[in-house]
Amino acid sequence: MKSYILHLFTICTFQLYSSAELDDSLTYVWPLPAKFSSGNNTLSVDPELSLVLGGKGGDSSIVKDGFDRYKKIIFKHSSKSYSVNKRLVFDIGILKIVVLSDNDELQLGVDESYLLHVEKRNGQSIIGEAYIEANTVYGALRGLETFSQLCAFDYETKAVQIYKAPWYILDKPRFAFRGLLLDTSRHYLPVGVIKQIIESMSYAKLNVFHWHIIDEESFPLEVPSYPNLWKGSYTKWERYTVEDAYEIVNFAKMRGINVMAEIDVPGHAESWGTGYPDLWPSPSCREPLDVANNFTFDVISGIMTDLRKIFPFGLFHLGGDEVNTDCWNSTSHVKQWLLDHNMTTKEAYQYFVLRAQEIAISKGWTPVNWEETFNTFASNLNPRTIVHNWLGGGVCAKAVAKGFRCIFSNQGFWYLDHLDVPWYEVYKAEPLEGINDTSMQELVLGGEVCMWAERSDTSVVQQTIWPRAAAAAERLWSNRETISSGNITLTALPRLHYFRCLLNRRGVQAAPVTNYYARQPPTGPGSCYEQ
Repeated sequence: MKSYILHLFTICTFQLYSSAELDDSLTYVWPLPAKFSSGNNTLSVDPELSLVLGGKGGDSSIVKDGFDRYKKIIFKHSSKSYSVNKRLVFDIGILKIVVLSDNDELQLGVDESYLLHVEKRNGQSIIGEAYIEANTVYGALRGLETFSQLCAFDYETKAVQIYKAPWYILDKPRFAFRGLLLDTSRHYLPVGVIKQIIESMSYAKLNVFHWHIIDEESFPLEVPSYPNLWKGSYTKWERYTVEDAYEIVNFAKMRGINVMAEIDVPGHAESWGTGYPDLWPSPSCREPLDVANNFTFDVISGIMTDLRKIFPFGLFHLGGDEVNTDCWNSTSHVKQWLLDHNMTTKEAYQYFVLRAQEIAISKGWTPVNWEETFNTFASNLNPRTIVHNWLGGGVCAKAVAKGFRCIFSNQGFWYLDHLDVPWYEVYKAEPLEGINDTSMQELVLGGEVCMWAERSDTSVVQQTIWPRAAAAAERLWSNRETISSGNITLTALPRLHYFRCLLNRRGVQAAPVTNYYARQPPTGPGSCYEQ
């Protein structure tokens, strides 16, 4: 049955894209802006497009570097073509960016709204201009991304054109937290690959890079306070130095992306004991970490002290999932500690999580935990806890009903390593499902797609992420009513095909959209619009 449906999808897609023309009734900007209007004109853009800055924050290096990056993307083909003929007159010769605030602090809830206006020059103007206005530099970056998507290279005229002008776009995100988790423990990913993924996130306006750095398989990160921890890496060549981590955080900030680090405790931590065996309850009980040993919490505190110098984002992920406490009961000194403290293993699990939360809060972080902590002892969780849903539906509704904030990552839809989940299931998944009260809806910070790496390395990671991550990105950015109306096969699918091709043109290895399994190669030769 699945193969038959896929066959129909392929036929429909081929018919839709068998001509060179796209459906002009659709807007080929991803994610879809909140409000926009367009016209019927075609404007040419000068390959020597110049930048004019205004406002208190206009002189920011974040804006200048962003303009330079996008100019290279926009004029990848055309700049050399026009170097021989500078007498041509272009409709758009200037991009003016006005940033009202000079505060470039990047935190959850930073204003990412922007206004973008593109119109042909009038009689009084010698040089036509496009105009972006934003309250912050990060809104300006989102406007730059949209502007870059409006610019299309015409292979006949060898010019960059903006179709359907004039454009007037007033845009802002629906959710403050729009994340992608990347697991670098199960398979080590080089810094260059991580930066490529962060770069591609900016194309879809995702704004939180959740770095799942460490897990039971490996501990690749340098921790100066406890230098033996990274002995738990696969090899001495598969590690991240403190300088690497700084570089990743700064690279992400220049693209308006926060980096949320995670150390998953007390489970998923076997690799810690390679460098410090005292963290294991015993040689035969290597996780959860030793709850009875104060050294365990000294190490956790030391890690957080070091990481706080690197990661300025206000949220820190403490994991807390999939904790099997059976071997605590079979380890003599832990068993004695439980008796002395009149605790069950379930209560010791709670004790560990709450103590780790206290350490994180003392470092100025807001703790994020996977949903098992909420499911097991919600009434005792620190009220500042952000609950991270993953096991199934309905958890965010329960969490916000108790006053907690929540992040949506239902594994049935938004776990990208689940290769049998097609794009339309990712697209339709709704973080506010079952939450009708407006005040409770505000407690849902947003959502995150998760790229777990048990079966993914550098050879397949990009095409496992894309383009399905883009489907979630539009759900998190665009108006719910707009993208949920109509037949998404007719409205969202052609646009997602277009965005997938845009990613490919920018060097991102994005898988075909309509193949049921994300990493399955194309069934035959053809355009990226047909796959």
